[in-house]
Amino acid sequence: MHVKIREETADMLAEYGAVSIAFEISRVFDVEPGEAAGEKFVLRERVLGGPVAKDYDADPGNPPADWPAHFDVANWGFLSAWVSERRVGGAAIAFRSPSLEMLEGRNDLAVLWDIRIAPAARGQGIGASLLAAAERWARKRGARWLKVETQNINVQACRFYARHGFVLTAADPFAYAAYPEEIQLLWYKDLCQ
Repeated sequence: MHVKIREETADMLAEYGAVSIAFEISRVFDVEPGEAAGEKFVLRERVLGGPVAKDYDADPGNPPADWPAHFDVANWGFLSAWVSERRVGGAAIAFRSPSLEMLEGRNDLAVLWDIRIAPAARGQGIGASLLAAAERWARKRGARWLKVETQNINVQACRFYARHGFVLTAADPFAYAAYPEEIQLLWYKDLCQ
């Protein structure tokens, strides 16, 4: 399958958001202190009783088309993935947005704000193509680090980031007041290695 990655502008965010980010949760990671030297955390998989649907775009203010109303997206990057002229995914990279806490006030850090693959296209390497393009985008603008946030309920995302060289650096079980069962996980990747 040939994946074509295109850079877009914020005026395409409604089309970008037409690709569903929804997924099913059937397993979660319990987060425990690391056991080996240099290991901050251990993720232990636990199977749930039945699948539960999760769609972050359903939360008010979360759909991509709403981002410009909540954030200064002037320095953000928006990438789309296409197969046979059909939009199958996207990635958003936050960069040099001083009011965005996730950027920690740093100019050498970019945040992979969002990555999404159409459900029928998942597991076919599109995410890896988008991630590689996001890393190139950030590196080209002088970012040394790429940060991403996920949750312990997204086992596939956690595995994806670990497989692509991200290191789990922080876990916050109190990050989401509306979702007390979810643990925020922050992953970092050194883009200079």
